[in-house]
Amino acid sequence: MEHTLHLTGSLEPRGAWKADRCTIARSLEVIPTRSAFLILREAFYGTTRFADFAARVGISEPVAAARLRELVDQGLLAREDYREPGQRTRQRYRLTEKGAELFPVLVALMQWGDRWLDEHGGPVELRHHGCDERVEVELRCAAGHAVDASELDLVRRRS
Repeated sequence: MEHTLHLTGSLEPRGAWKADRCTIARSLEVIPTRSAFLILREAFYGTTRFADFAARVGISEPVAAARLRELVDQGLLAREDYREPGQRTRQRYRLTEKGAELFPVLVALMQWGDRWLDEHGGPVELRHHGCDERVEVELRCAAGHAVDASELDLVRRRS
């Protein structure tokens, strides 16, 4: 089975152009490290406090501080003040809309790992709480058709 996209128009042949301004490469500049992805995973799991991010991701506090600062600077997480009764004011982190839109990316990575890296699947899976069925990421065109890479054309963006 062919697993590649079809290059069309001015994108064929492949040697005729470079992937300048590639949004995949630019996205990896926003989330450049494993620990940044794992902090986002924890944010989706409901983690909000600095020490919990460091402990749950298994990174040092200086690394956690650097990653959290980067994710806040990129607009993926927001920092908020909170105060528990009798305690000093502290900061917690929450996903922004921009950060929340990364959820399908993390789910796709998880499902790829379940299939190819663990013969029994990972230790957790996503289920729809409305019907208890497994949730899967899939590509669909705007008309609602499920598609795979062999059915896709890579074209220049329409202006």
